[in-house]
Amino acid sequence: MKQSEIKELSTAELQEKLSETKKSYSDLKLAHAISPLENPIQLRTVRRTVARIATELTKRDLQ
Repeated sequence: MKQSEIKELSTAELQEKLSETKKSYSDLKLAHAISPLENPIQLRTVRRTVARIATELTKRDLQ
């Protein structure tokens, strides 16, 4: 998810997306621990998406 897409979402949508993405990340991590993922770069992508969403939420709280 790109930064421009994140900026367009409302705060409620961002919080929902954050919880979905965190769950997805934990599921991927668990699956990777059991048997290696076909595309391990996917972990990095999802982790960075979580960080982007969290950063945008923090930025909105400070304003």
